[in-house]
Amino acid sequence: MAIQNNRNQSAGKNYFCAVELALLVLGGKWKPLILWHLSLEGSLRFGQLKKSIPTITQKMLTQQLRELESDGMVRRTVFAQVPPRVDYALTDFGQGVTPLLKQMYRWGKDYERQFGTTPEPGCPAPSPPLPQETPHEAVALDP
Repeated sequence: MAIQNNRNQSAGKNYFCAVELALLVLGGKWKPLILWHLSLEGSLRFGQLKKSIPTITQKMLTQQLRELESDGMVRRTVFAQVPPRVDYALTDFGQGVTPLLKQMYRWGKDYERQFGTTPEPGCPAPSPPLPQETPHEAVALDP
C-alpha cells in the first residue's frame, strides 16, 4: 500500500484521513465531556454545563462551545429575556457522535475494571444503563 502525502480539506480543516478529521473536531480534553453531558441531558445552560464539568474554566468552556458550534456539533439558542438565557444542545449532526461517546464510556468502565482505578465523581452514566458488551469487539469499517 502506497503512502499518500496529499492532504484533504473540509470545513477549513486540513487532514490526511477521516480519523484525523474526527480528532480535529472532537479531540481534546474537554470536547468529548461537553458532548457527553449534552448527549445525556439534551439541552443545558452554560452554568449547568460548568457545574457538570467542575475542573473546566469558564474561559475554556466558552472557547470549546464556540468551536463545537462552529463545527456544527452544538446549537446555541439565545432567549430574549431578562436575565439573558442561552441553551446549548447537540445538533442533529452532533447527535451522530453519541454512539461513539457511549462506546468510549464502556471502554472507560472496562479500563476501570481491568486496572482497578477509581472513577472520579461527576461523570454521569447513561440512562438507561448501557448493555454489557464483549470488550474490544471487531468493528467492520466502510472503505
